[in-house]
Amino acid sequence: MTAATTQPAGTPLTLEAVMAALGGADEKTLANLDRQTRAGIAKAGASALFVPNPGPQTEAWFCEADELFYGGEAGGGKSALLAGLATTQHTQSLILRRTNPEVEGLVEEVERIVGSRQGYNSQRGIWRLAGRSIALGGCQLERDKQKHKGKPRDLMGFDEIGDFLESQYTFIIGWNRSAKPGQRSRIVATGNPPTTAEGLWVIKRWAAWLDPKHPNPAKPGELRWYTNIDGRDTEVDGPGPHDVGGQQVMARSRTFIRARLSDNPDLAETDYDATLAALPEEYRQAYRDGRFDLALQDSAFQTIPTEWIRAAQRRWTPQPPAGVPMCAIGVDCSGGGRDPMILAPRHDGWYAALVVVPGKELPIEHMGSYGAGIVVANRRDGAKVIVDMGGGYGGPIYGHLSENGVEVGAYKGGTGANGRTRDGKVGFVNMRSQTIWRFREALDPDQPGGSPIMLPDDPELVADLTAPKFRLTPRGYEVEAKEKVCARLGRSTDKGDAVVMAWSDGLKQAQVRGGFSSGGGRRGQKFDVVLGHQAARRSRR
Repeated sequence: MTAATTQPAGTPLTLEAVMAALGGADEKTLANLDRQTRAGIAKAGASALFVPNPGPQTEAWFCEADELFYGGEAGGGKSALLAGLATTQHTQSLILRRTNPEVEGLVEEVERIVGSRQGYNSQRGIWRLAGRSIALGGCQLERDKQKHKGKPRDLMGFDEIGDFLESQYTFIIGWNRSAKPGQRSRIVATGNPPTTAEGLWVIKRWAAWLDPKHPNPAKPGELRWYTNIDGRDTEVDGPGPHDVGGQQVMARSRTFIRARLSDNPDLAETDYDATLAALPEEYRQAYRDGRFDLALQDSAFQTIPTEWIRAAQRRWTPQPPAGVPMCAIGVDCSGGGRDPMILAPRHDGWYAALVVVPGKELPIEHMGSYGAGIVVANRRDGAKVIVDMGGGYGGPIYGHLSENGVEVGAYKGGTGANGRTRDGKVGFVNMRSQTIWRFREALDPDQPGGSPIMLPDDPELVADLTAPKFRLTPRGYEVEAKEKVCARLGRSTDKGDAVVMAWSDGLKQAQVRGGFSSGGGRRGQKFDVVLGHQAARRSRR
């Protein structure tokens, strides 16, 4: 996709070429360019292979961020930006697409700039120019990230970043560095809004720019600084150094610049915009309109429709409905390390903000008592606790809660199920399939009275709940195994699992004759909160 002015290989970057690239600007306009832009243009003059288009592509070219996301509308010159940077500004470059067949488009971009395929080794996927090496490749499987381990690159480019798994991206960028004095190192991710659950991590990583509900939104091109604190990607105040666990750590800058079709003269004058306008609505929102807040598309056989989850989030309020007690807590247990413990407290259909306890904070050797203590500290109104017993991590917590008189249920997703769908027509292969389908039914907006579910706004929760697919078997509905879902996402679906478990058991208003009382219990009944052993119960009314 052509997206910038190119010069024949080896041609110096002349003043006339710069003017042409800037839309025919005169010398007065050039004189008014900021110092950074003029310095960058002078540096680029050594090779003169590529001149960025005026507007967002030029802003991205000279952006100072260590980690840039250049994206939005299709046709904004995203792939061309990566190829241009690799051929003129960096010595060791890696540019990736998710699958190997897509790499040919990157090869064509580089060929368009340098004028031929001379120096390109198609077997190794490496392009060698004078003083430069450009590796082009795919990263189709999650484990393919290991191919790039220990290979320092001063430019790492991810074309269509929403197609990659978060685990691939965060692993590979760990080797973004250069041993050459004075050589800048940076990461440039390009892409349109993600259209599948696998890509929602992009909105979370650049939430300050992409999430309209972010508490401290950033302007396009504004630098923010981030570092890893206790296993979490955390925004910090400035580059640092910052004291993290007793060590002085420098943060890396991050930003987002929106790509626009209208700023690409090569495509803006064609009928490409009409082509984008003719796309189905969900694709049109992603590719033509660049809508990061609306673009998620349901995949074939997706168990829970995305819009049902979005609607549940729109219904959410900061506080539970008056008089509705806490009815259940879903507990997704942790094996320590990077695996967090998640609690999903539920007040009938209203869910509180999820409680996330980093795995590093959990003493594995005392997981039973420590984990049970966290549950009790967050439990109210005698709510039933549903503990995930898969993976072997929930046993100690379940045991401690049970021994201390807490009403607790063991969730085993792989066991058999004897339930049927709401209409009574179809059964389920296992308990996991049944509980996820039951939650789908509860989210259905067309049921009598509408859906009672209210979910907190959490992009990762949306990804978790929309990821599982289903199929119809002779034994009934079978929802995709968690292992397969996690392999596709590149992480565990802990938040979604906790929410679904919380709905699978515990009191619901539909089960209570006359509804909940204004005091928070069933009419005529008190709710007890268990603080220790059964004998130590005391009323919280």
